[in-house]
Amino acid sequence: MPTNFISKITPPGILETPALWFIYYEDKLLLHKENTIQPIPELLNITELNLNIVSQQYLGEWQQKHCFCAEVKFIENLSDHYSFQPLRQAALNILSQDLFHLAGRALQILQWDKNHQFCGHCGSPLKSSLVDRAKVCQQCHLSHYPRISPCMIVLIKRGKEILLARSPHFQPHVYSALAGFMEPGESIEETVHREVDEEVGIKIKNLQYRFSQPWPFSDSLMLGFTAEHLAGEIEIDGIEIEDAGWFTLENLPTLPSHISIARKLIELFIQKEF
Repeated sequence: MPTNFISKITPPGILETPALWFIYYEDKLLLHKENTIQPIPELLNITELNLNIVSQQYLGEWQQKHCFCAEVKFIENLSDHYSFQPLRQAALNILSQDLFHLAGRALQILQWDKNHQFCGHCGSPLKSSLVDRAKVCQQCHLSHYPRISPCMIVLIKRGKEILLARSPHFQPHVYSALAGFMEPGESIEETVHREVDEEVGIKIKNLQYRFSQPWPFSDSLMLGFTAEHLAGEIEIDGIEIEDAGWFTLENLPTLPSHISIARKLIELFIQKEF
């Protein structure tokens, strides 16, 4: 969680100081071109930007500043001082880790708000709850919470080697740890064993939980593990995985970006903490 962030539902009645506004057009975040230290717009009122706002949500407080998120439908009359940039790109080049996590939270909440206008059970309009980050159906009273998809990611070691693989969806030449989503009725440990077996056909032992990371691309909660090789040789599934292999510290391939939990797991191996 970002340092000193307090999640809240109810916005202040009157803003006495400028608030941080995480404003999106599709998956692109509005950033101040000149202010590279704090590029998120700080405004007393979002109308100052003269943008076509279609929805907004209150996030809470970060470092004693109120935080909001908003979505625009069209980009018109945008000041030359601002530009919209893809969140992934901004995370690599511009945003601090705290601002990236806040921006990711904002994106997930906006997507949930947009995709949950009507009840999935009876089709009636939904109304925002006053006590939870939820929407409540006024007809059948079913509550709808933001979607969070648990996903395991595991780095496997065999002696002085680690197993890294690449998906067809990765950037060219990038290899990463194995990852996969939970299925209904599984424990997260069962998910790890199943996904490893499905993707590369090996068995593992000494499974150990390390840390987690919210990941807004999209709606994922990444649960990071390390494990050791028990038995079997790599047999890729050819669908989710197009290549995999064992790598030593001296012959590591191109690795995921530093913003990812995958890189954090690999750094454990690099720093000889695993």
